This record gives sequence, C-alpha cells and structure tokens, in this order.
Amino acid sequence: MTLDQLRIFVAVAERGHMTKAAELLGISQSAASAAIRSLEQQHGVQLFNRVGRNIELAQTGRRFLPEAKAVLERAAAAHDVLEHVSQTITGSLSIAASQTIASYWLPRRLASFHEAYPAVRLSVTIGNTRQVETNVLDGTADFGLVEGRTESDILRRAKVDVDRLMLVVAHSHPEIAEVSRGHPDIRELRWIIREGGSGTREVLEDLARREGISFADLRIFLVLPSNEAVRQAVEAGAGATIISELVVERAVAEGSLRSVPIDLPKRDFAVITHRDRQANLAQMALKAHLGAKAGETVRG
Repeated sequence: MTLDQLRIFVAVAERGHMTKAAELLGISQSAASAAIRSLEQQHGVQLFNRVGRNIELAQTGRRFLPEAKAVLERAAAAHDVLEHVSQTITGSLSIAASQTIASYWLPRRLASFHEAYPAVRLSVTIGNTRQVETNVLDGTADFGLVEGRTESDILRRAKVDVDRLMLVVAHSHPEIAEVSRGHPDIRELRWIIREGGSGTREVLEDLARREGISFADLRIFLVLPSNEAVRQAVEAGAGATIISELVVERAVAEGSLRSVPIDLPKRDFAVITHRDRQANLAQMALKAHLGAKAGETVRG
C-alpha cells in the first residue's frame, strides 16, 4: 500500500467518478483504475461497486475511507515538520480567484510571493465567486479569493483587502435623473451586468434591495461574462454598470468613462479555505503574504 494509492482511492471515493478523480490528480484514467485495482488485489477486498459506468463505495470502502484520509493527513503533517526543520517552504498551490481579483489585484502579489518563496509552484484558475467557492469545497483549489458572499458554512473566510465600487457610464451619456441628491434613479438606467454568481453583480442586486426595487424591474440590457466585456460595452455607450474601481480607474482618468456620484458600500476581498482541510506551510505563507487578518471567521 502506497500513499499514491491512498490519494487516488480518496479522490475517487469523494468524487464517485474515476475520470474526474484522475483529472484532479493530474494522472490518466487508466493509471487511477490500475492503482485501485492493485490496492484491491493486494488485500483481497472490493473497495468499489461498479454499476454500469458509475462507481460507488462498497461497504469495505466506506470503512476504509476515514482510515485512508487519516494516514494522508499524518503524512502531510510529517512533511510539514520536515519543512519547519529545514526552513524551506516548498510544494504547489492551486488558487481559484474571482475575475476582479485575479485580473487586477493578484498578479503583483503573486510575483512578489515568488520572489520570497521561489520553490513554491503556483497555479491560478479564474471564475466568478460562486465557481471559486465550489472549487474550494470540492478540493480543486487549495484556497480561493473572492469579493462576493459565500454560502457554505464549512468555509473559513479572512479579509485581505477592501475594494471601492463605482457607478460608471460613457462620457457621452446623458445626465442621469436623481430621486434625491446623490441617489440616481436606477430604474431609469439601462444596465450592463455580469452573470449570476458574480460578486460584482451582487452589488447591484443589493442596491436594488436597499432602494426597495425588484431586481426584475431594472432595465437589464446586457449580461456579460467578464469585467473587460462590461467595461467595453459601457465605454461604447450601451448603458451603465457598477464595477470595481480597479477595473475602470484608467478609463475614468482618460475620460472614456465618467463616474456617477452614488453612495456604495465598500466590499471585502477575502481568502476562503475549507474548514476541514489542514493548511500546509506554503498555503500559510501565501495567506500571510496576501495580508489575511488574524480574526478569521467561519461564514455562510
């Protein structure tokens, strides 16, 4: 029995799918199948029931799963002890980040982290807040970076920065009616927004809720999958949007966009991690480098 066999067994057990587990581990489906078959043959047991193209834990597999996970956790702890002794932080980190953070906030920080910890390999995937949350929950990512709300109660969340939001329109956009000073009539605007699950879209949803307006009653003209697409559509005069200052500050400074005065709350940029997964030294180092605060919370 090897640690690699245990890692493959746990991945297959948690995903209920040989191919998905193989993709997560970066190996071929045939290699994953061979490892499971070898483990079963070595000990004369059946760990999985194979029903058609589906796979599910057999009774022996269900009993073995917590033991296998405990062995892997102990192996990871032993590795961390050796890292502490050598004072050399190594390993790989998989990061899932929402678009605003990944495109405008994170790159410089990862570059400086690499200067400090050159033996740590980094990979980043980009999605909206909901996709990042899913990646952290299913173990595809070691941790995530989001600006929107998260829903799961098994995620730990730690603030790393604050983001300022702006309502912007094209420079040539007509003057906007106000219901009161500093409160534009959002029902009269034609909106360009991000897709569902985006933290940027949540800001407009929250604003409509505070104003006592149904989101369905807003004039949604375009729903686009990226901040850059939203910015370019607004610059072209297609409508208004609420978006991070990081995305539009240059366009506002150059005059292709103008900011509309409105009272919008700031939002947090946050690291999210799985409550039940122990962080290794590389993860702790990156979290500290990004500025995570000590007052960590578990939130839904």
